[in-house]
Amino acid sequence: MTRRIVVVTGTSTGVGKTVATAALAATATGDVLVVKPVQTGVATDPERDVAAVERLTGRAVLELTALDEPLAPDTAARRQGVEIPRVAEHAERIRSLVPDHETVLVEGAGGLLVRLDTSGGTLLDLAAQLAGSVPHDVRVEVVVVCAAGLGTLNHTELTVGALRARGLEPAGLVVGSWPEQPGLAEECNLEDLPRVTGLPVLAVLPEGAGGLDRKAFLAAAPRWFGAPAEPAGA
Repeated sequence: MTRRIVVVTGTSTGVGKTVATAALAATATGDVLVVKPVQTGVATDPERDVAAVERLTGRAVLELTALDEPLAPDTAARRQGVEIPRVAEHAERIRSLVPDHETVLVEGAGGLLVRLDTSGGTLLDLAAQLAGSVPHDVRVEVVVVCAAGLGTLNHTELTVGALRARGLEPAGLVVGSWPEQPGLAEECNLEDLPRVTGLPVLAVLPEGAGGLDRKAFLAAAPRWFGAPAEPAGA
């Protein structure tokens, strides 16, 4: 049995990473754990990311660090006056979880280069440390969640290029929120994303998928992979 760590990053904030993480968790086989290294905005957010994943999938979740304000983690930590773990500590904790789970999904915060600690460590650093330190029988994958509309080609190419510059070849792309009535830009982007990145589009998630109940989400999630998006309530 091959165990794996799947790092889920986004091209920016608000592109649908949490719902994409839930969809990946819902369709993974075996024992799955979803880890959020750093969650910000806990003082104002009615539902934290791990709670949303648990609500949608029933999978086990773990949040390592929580910060009050909805800011980049390093900024939130400095403003709160607290010390937070360095990326290397998060990597060590995640590695320790692998023997007990077939898949460990790691959801980032914001985009790939958002600082996860006050020493400048990013999700890119975390992914690179994991890839360079896990046993040979553990596979590390990176999935990039991107938007559907204008600007996504540039943002996605930049994210994929940064990963490749560190020797990390992404497993593929997930479009995090596909509108019920896509326009010309969205339709063209869906064709162009694989062309400009050289990566497959693994899944297209319909807008509103995060509002489904667990039964509906689990039933629909497999259909979002490898096929055009359908309405969330279909």
